[in-house]
Amino acid sequence: MGTIRGMAAALLVLSACALAPRALAADPAYVVMADGGAVLRVITPGSCPAAIIDGKPRQLSLRIAAGTVPQRVTQSKPELSEPSVFPVNVCETRLPASARKLSVAGAALPVPKAVVNRIVVIGDTGCRLKAADNAYQPCNDPKGFAFAGIAARAAAWKPDLVIHVGDYHYRENPCPAGNTGCAASPWGYGWDAWDADWFSPAAPLFAAAPLALARGNHESCSRAGQGWWRFLAPQPLVAGVDCNDPGNDRAGDDSPAYAVPLGRGVQLAMLDASAVGGKPLAPDDWRFAKLSADWDRLRGLAAAARSTLVVDHYPMLGLAAVDDAGVVTLKPGNLAIPSVFATRSSRLLPPGVDAVLSGHVHLWQQVDFASDHPSQFITGFSGTLEDGVPIPAILPPGTQPAPGTRIAHFSAWTTGFGYMTMQRVADRRWDIIVHDGDGKPIRHCWLKGRRSQCRNGA
Repeated sequence: MGTIRGMAAALLVLSACALAPRALAADPAYVVMADGGAVLRVITPGSCPAAIIDGKPRQLSLRIAAGTVPQRVTQSKPELSEPSVFPVNVCETRLPASARKLSVAGAALPVPKAVVNRIVVIGDTGCRLKAADNAYQPCNDPKGFAFAGIAARAAAWKPDLVIHVGDYHYRENPCPAGNTGCAASPWGYGWDAWDADWFSPAAPLFAAAPLALARGNHESCSRAGQGWWRFLAPQPLVAGVDCNDPGNDRAGDDSPAYAVPLGRGVQLAMLDASAVGGKPLAPDDWRFAKLSADWDRLRGLAAAARSTLVVDHYPMLGLAAVDDAGVVTLKPGNLAIPSVFATRSSRLLPPGVDAVLSGHVHLWQQVDFASDHPSQFITGFSGTLEDGVPIPAILPPGTQPAPGTRIAHFSAWTTGFGYMTMQRVADRRWDIIVHDGDGKPIRHCWLKGRRSQCRNGA
C-alpha cells in the first residue's frame, strides 16, 4: 500500500501526550462506508497526508490525535487491564460521490461502486487472549490464527465490497508466561493490539475494496470501544461517545442504523447492537428503547429499497450449540433482539428485509424459513477460536431460533476457519460460496429474496 510518512517533510511531534511513535511498516489507509457516502481514513504517527482524488489533491483532517487514555473499568479485572496507548493520529476525509480514482502516497485505493456485485463477508477475526475463559489462542501460529491468510485470499477474489460482521479485537489480556503460542503478543485495548488483530492482517482487504463494518460486542465501550471510535466507526467522533468515560457508555454504545447502497434497489442496513447482550430485555431496560428505535429506523430504511440485507453482529435468527458432558444442546443465537423486535412484527424484521448477515457464534451457518422470516447467515469463523461444537445436520423437530419461526433449510460448518463470498446474479438473487481457510469451496448456496438453500462443495 505504500508508506504515507514518505509524503511528509518531517514527522509531527505528537503533542497530545509527548509519545514516541512506534514505527509502522506502513500507514494503514482504508475506505469505510458511512451514512450517505464513504470516508477515507489514514492512521499515521506523522502529520495528516493529502489524498489524490480524481487527479486533485485533498488534505485529510485530523479525526483524533495520538494520546494515552487512562485505564478505565472494563470487563477484565483491573490487574489484567492497562491504559490504552494510541501513539498514532487518525486522519480522514469524506469522499465525493463522484470519486472514481483515489490514491494516498502513490498507492491506489478502492472507491465505492454504483453497483456492487461481488461481496466478501468475514467476521470474528481477532486472536482470542482472555483470562476469564482461560482461552489463549496461538496468535504466533498462522494456522492457529488464520486471519492473515484469509484476508489475502479474500482480497485476491477482487470484491467490490468487504462486509465485516463484527468482533475485530480479541487480545484483551496478557499471554501467560511459558505459553509459546502467544508469547510476546500485544494485549489490551491500545493501538498495538488493534494493529496485531486487525490492521496488519487485514491490509490486503484495504487495497481491494471499501469496507462495510458492523460493530461487535468486543467493540462495546466496556471492551475495545475506544479503538472502534478512533479507527472504524463510520460516524463522526465527538466528545462523550468515545468510550473513554464509563459514565457516557450508553451514548458510546448507541449508534443509529444506516444504509449502504448496493445499487439496483438493493442495500445493506448496518445495525449497531453491540451492547444489547444475549438475554431477553425488560421494557424498562434502556436497551429495549434503543432496539425499538432501531426497528423504526430499519423500517424506514427498508421502505426505501427493493431489498435490504441487515448486517449486525448478533444472529437474531441463528442457532448456537452448547456441549454439556457430550450432550449437544441447541439454543437461539441471541435472545435480546427478538425480545424487542417481536413486539413490533411477527417476522421480527420489517417488510423488505430479505436476509440477516451476522457473526458472534464462531462458525458458519445458514438458516432458511418456511415462516415469513428473512434468511440468516452467520460468518463468525474468520480468525478467532472456533466454538468447536458440531451442530447436527438434521435439527431436532421444533427447533426455533426465535419465536414463531419454522425452519425449512439449514446448513452449518464448524470444523475450521473461512470466509463467504456473494456474487449477484440478479437484483435480489445472490450466488454464495463458503470457503475454508485455504480458499477451498465447502458450501454452495443461493439467496433469492428471503429464501436460501445450500449444498456441500462447489
